[in-house]
Amino acid sequence: MTFTRQSSLMRLLQLNSQSLPVGSFAYSQGLESAVDAGVVTDEGALSEWTNLQLDHCIGRVDLPILRRLIDAVASGNRGREESLARQLVAMRETRELRDDDLQRGRALRRLLEQLGYMPSESGIAGPAPIWPFARATAHAIREWHLPVEESLAAYAWSWAENQILAGVKLIPLGHVAGQRLMLGLAERIPIVCESALALDDDEIGGTLPIVAILSSRHETQYSRLFRS
Repeated sequence: MTFTRQSSLMRLLQLNSQSLPVGSFAYSQGLESAVDAGVVTDEGALSEWTNLQLDHCIGRVDLPILRRLIDAVASGNRGREESLARQLVAMRETRELRDDDLQRGRALRRLLEQLGYMPSESGIAGPAPIWPFARATAHAIREWHLPVEESLAAYAWSWAENQILAGVKLIPLGHVAGQRLMLGLAERIPIVCESALALDDDEIGGTLPIVAILSSRHETQYSRLFRS
């Protein structure tokens, strides 16, 4: 591996690290309600919960839209970029999931601005653009010259890792169980990414009613560790 590729790998790891200051650790994306309701109670149930979302949400919504956002950012097509960002946010089925996405996206955009990789939006005329996390990620991918396919896989990995970490705390599970789940996900993520890249525009979209219902219930859950 050349030093140039090593540098790209370091940037890719930095972008998808749990230590990135965008607040990912604060969100469970409905998992906390799933545990509270007795839907996810053990390692097998957490595996099913995570894989279902990987197949029907991350693989059919986030990843194909992220791929298109990367292209829009690279070509400077701000209209297309904004349209894709709004499409992604519209596909979030609850207020919590929308807030989660937009808060992390704005945090990543601010971080890139503070690091000198993006200009400030203050003083820009017209409606303020919206910043879901995938849009800010697409800008980081362009600014840091990251390989597209590896970036999509790392995006999915980071999401899956956050779900497993939340599950280990909430159920609770041992760390060995968490690592066992991540090993299984590591085998599936490349397959999900390949399928996501093959989707046409009119094939983008996915839903899991149980996630939407439990995410909605979390908004009024009495005792919570996570913001969503």
